[in-house]
Amino acid sequence: MRPLADRLRELGYVEGKNLLTTYRYGEGSYERMPQLAADLVAEKPDLLLALGGDVAPYAARATEMIPIVFLSSADPVRLGLAASLARPSHNATGVTLLLDDTASKRLELIKEAAPRVRRTAFLWNPDHPDNELLEAQRAAPALGLELHPVEMRGPNDLEGALRTISDARPDALYVVSSRHTVLSIPRIMEFAQTNRIPVAGGLGGWARAGGLLSFGPNVNEMARRTAEYVDKVLKGAKPAELPIQQPTRFELVINAKAGKAMGIDVPPTLLARADEVIE
Repeated sequence: MRPLADRLRELGYVEGKNLLTTYRYGEGSYERMPQLAADLVAEKPDLLLALGGDVAPYAARATEMIPIVFLSSADPVRLGLAASLARPSHNATGVTLLLDDTASKRLELIKEAAPRVRRTAFLWNPDHPDNELLEAQRAAPALGLELHPVEMRGPNDLEGALRTISDARPDALYVVSSRHTVLSIPRIMEFAQTNRIPVAGGLGGWARAGGLLSFGPNVNEMARRTAEYVDKVLKGAKPAELPIQQPTRFELVINAKAGKAMGIDVPPTLLARADEVIE
């Protein structure tokens, strides 16, 4: 991840000089993760860096001694990585992109951008520990929205999930960002555009790929904060004493061009509040 690497260079780390990095890639195969984590632990590194909530638990299971820094879109407590966000208590700490109440905010933005929306499909991964569905279900009735949750546990579930969404005939599609949904952005957006379904997601990539809007943390900023934790731990800080960081600033990206293609004229008052508008 370039922003993370760039921040490490800014902090004085130079590969081959005062930093030696060994990489392992799961390549979408969770069956390989325990062995990959064990291989890294066997090298006795000073630190393990885990990118992804679906990766970090394997690192944590492989060692209780080597410090771990992670960047995750899931809930570190529910993943078993930490006792709490404020006091991790174990050998792992890092950054989570998760903040529950952003789910209700995204629904509010969908309704403000396209008041005609009533039925909203909700694409999520039950194996990705977060509270977005619960928060969305809590907020939907007051907004006059009817949620239709659709599960996608992995890439093999995508086409079936899209058929389920099509059968529900929704007015909009809310996608929970996880590794599998983000990797499937091209196919999801192709489906949504063909069926004229406006999409809302948690990362800017959804709107830039043709979705109506996205609202969520700046991932590059969070990656830089992850690098700063790597620096702290390498300099002696204990993960158990470093609170897990959550996003504090959020970006609203609106694709007005995609909206117009679907007959949606986003209100000027909402466009004025956006951090980025795609015309």
